[in-house]
Amino acid sequence: MTISDAAEWPAVESNAKIALRDLAAGVTRSWMWSALAMQDIRLRYRGSMLGPFWLTISIVVMILAMGLLYAKLFRQDPAGYLPFLMVGLIVWQFISTTINESSSTFLVVSSVIQQVPLPFSLHAFRVVCRNLIVMAHNAIIVPFGLWWFGIPVGWHTLLVIPGLALLAFDGVCVSLLLGMISTRFRDVAPIVNNFVQVVFFVTPIFWPPAQLGRWQGIAQLNPLFAAIDIVRAPVLGIPMAPYSWLVMAAVSVAAGAVTFLAFARFRRRIPYWL
Repeated sequence: MTISDAAEWPAVESNAKIALRDLAAGVTRSWMWSALAMQDIRLRYRGSMLGPFWLTISIVVMILAMGLLYAKLFRQDPAGYLPFLMVGLIVWQFISTTINESSSTFLVVSSVIQQVPLPFSLHAFRVVCRNLIVMAHNAIIVPFGLWWFGIPVGWHTLLVIPGLALLAFDGVCVSLLLGMISTRFRDVAPIVNNFVQVVFFVTPIFWPPAQLGRWQGIAQLNPLFAAIDIVRAPVLGIPMAPYSWLVMAAVSVAAGAVTFLAFARFRRRIPYWL
């Protein structure tokens, strides 16, 4: 009997199977990443009387300042423009903060990763959950805005739920992908921050796509506009852009596929890059 016959070596798991198990473990530990997200918010605003509501106040001030000014510049009715701006800024705040914080998904918890055997995906869920909580704080102004401007709430408002679910999914993908890239290449974070600032001005967030005239179709194909539109349109009860759901579905499928392939390929290297 040879040594190879006497001993059976365990089969080596594929990278894809390990990545799937990591993602499944991250999902099932929702109690952990939700608690960590709440702790992050408490620590960030420790010693503050209003806590994250300071961000809500700043958004209210921005809505009033920008709304009154740009309604005049764009020749818009303030009663329709202010709600448009209000929901757009709240959703954009979630998207932009999630993208910016994704660059440090693994960097800020490097000591935890090197000492505690937790699923790597847990840290991405934590980033998205933290920003969803902040967005929920900011969203308390929406009912007051809808009431003030007489915008009715109906069954169409429920379309916000799948829209937010899709944004959360894409947020997890971005957190994992940018988190890995930024861990390997530390110059990515400032590049992403500058990119987000530029995108804010070229995306129909505070200006209506109709301002572009016959070119508005190009702006409506912007994935970030589509991400905002699938939430803003149901809240305000206005028609959604024709391709918003199609664009978001395509982006989500592509983001999920690319992120999973990258996660399966480079997951093992994250601790060494730290």
